[in-house]
Amino acid sequence: MIARKELLFQFVLHLVVLLFYAFDRNDPGIDWPQVAFFTNYALASAFITYFLMPRLLYRKKYWLFFGAVLLVITGVIIIEELFLEKIFYPGTRKAENFPGIYFTLVDVLPVMAILSGFKFGWDALQKQEQIDELKNTVQESELQFLRSQINPHFLFNNLNNLYSYALEGSIKTPEIILELSSVLRYMLYECKEKFVPLTKEIEQLHNFIKLNKLQIEHRGTINFKTLHIHADYKIAPLILIVFIENAFKHSQSGQSKDIEIDIEVSMAGNKLQFKCINNHEATKGLDTVAQGIGLENVKKRLQLIYPDRHTLNIHEGPNSYEVRLTLELEKMNLA
Repeated sequence: MIARKELLFQFVLHLVVLLFYAFDRNDPGIDWPQVAFFTNYALASAFITYFLMPRLLYRKKYWLFFGAVLLVITGVIIIEELFLEKIFYPGTRKAENFPGIYFTLVDVLPVMAILSGFKFGWDALQKQEQIDELKNTVQESELQFLRSQINPHFLFNNLNNLYSYALEGSIKTPEIILELSSVLRYMLYECKEKFVPLTKEIEQLHNFIKLNKLQIEHRGTINFKTLHIHADYKIAPLILIVFIENAFKHSQSGQSKDIEIDIEVSMAGNKLQFKCINNHEATKGLDTVAQGIGLENVKKRLQLIYPDRHTLNIHEGPNSYEVRLTLELEKMNLA
């Protein structure tokens, strides 16, 4: 069934093509013979576009399609030469003599090519819209899947730490529960959108770092700096936090003191620059930052959300990891 929008498009297209087909500077106006000849071309083009193209061309039956089009054009020429010209121009040279296949095709093909070509273009646009919609659906599904992997990963690590503090009867246990509740609330409820305000994400990074600082206590130093953060920008949530989580995890594994983690988030124009450097002691059997599940997920999210708008560099040394990420951010829509 033809959609109303397409029907209107075809009506306007046929009207415009008819006006150009019938244009004659010496004899302005449209007469009945011109309407009849144009109708012959239009009906043939409609048969090609609405019958042959869906059944043959779009099903990759190319030879059958071109053969059928050749038969349709032959039929158009026969109707024009044997019927229409004899009806509208009886007894004239035009009705009695066949001008030749070349001159006939020059008269027939341009009109049919325009009418059929615009229909082909219309179908291509509709198909592209469907592809874009499907791509967006798949992208959103994959993002939801990746995000669902982040939350359990974070929760599992911190519940283990909380369990250890509870066994020790640490007075910091209530504070850890409070900070953990705040971060989880953000992860589960406040960042369901594709983008969140940059300032909100930075605030949660502060909470997350504070939560992990409680676990390190006096075993090292944690530096977190933010510079020139613009409040009117937005960012995809739960990206930066993965690198920070990895920094804490790898710094603490097998290392009881002298932990050093330097984190910096800054902006220059619309570009956000993130730096995270941490030391560590080599431990066998431990996933490196470049191999962790969380990092693989965040790489996929960066490709989905910021294609060609991000650079990620990870340098892994004998006793240190350095992550540098640059993102081209967009401003929030305040309308």
